Amino acid sequence: MSKILVVDDDSAINELIKVNLELAGHSVIQAFDGTTGFALCKQELPALVILDVMMPEIDGFTVAQRIRKNENTKDIPILMLTALSQLNDKVNGFNIGVDDYLVKPFEMEELQVRVRALLKRTQQIPESATTRELQTLGEITLLPEIYSVKIGEKTAKLTPIEFDIFNLLFQNHGTMISSARLLKDIWGYAPDDDIETIRVHIRHLRSKLEKISNGKKYIETIYGGGYKLNI
Repeated sequence: MSKILVVDDDSAINELIKVNLELAGHSVIQAFDGTTGFALCKQELPALVILDVMMPEIDGFTVAQRIRKNENTKDIPILMLTALSQLNDKVNGFNIGVDDYLVKPFEMEELQVRVRALLKRTQQIPESATTRELQTLGEITLLPEIYSVKIGEKTAKLTPIEFDIFNLLFQNHGTMISSARLLKDIWGYAPDDDIETIRVHIRHLRSKLEKISNGKKYIETIYGGGYKLNI
């Protein structure tokens, strides 16, 4: 099905993930340190990287940064694994560009669900590219084939997650979308009440929109409720 790179210095966990992903039909490449992991990522260009945080010499955050800065690997989705559950670790990961976060110990079924959701999001053209969903409203145009949004004459490239968030708000413009719905619809599973996940991605999305709209604020936060796109 898909080629997946697993980077984790714990050989038992690395092997367990490999076996379960291969049973699901995936091809798995293993690395047991960050340096080798990044080298294999550049060489193999996997469909997904599963990356541990706590590794000797080069930690997962550093590897994720290098993946995002490299032109050939910058769009590869990253699922980060960590034994740390503190909020700051999640925020740091999302700020770097990590797509999803899984705290150890975890069930293999949960890993499989998140892997499927990430692969589905990044390997398929969004539904709005093939259906008659609204793609232009006012000065905003969605460009789903390239995960971008155009405002006036300027275009911003979004990550697949950012595009999905904006598309959901765009198709429901003027209506509040709850944080719970965003978490369920965008991530493709029913996660815990992790509102900070949404806040980080919304902040990045707002920044990109404001850069191409002369600072205009399109996304409104409904405190205690969710978010609304005003056009």
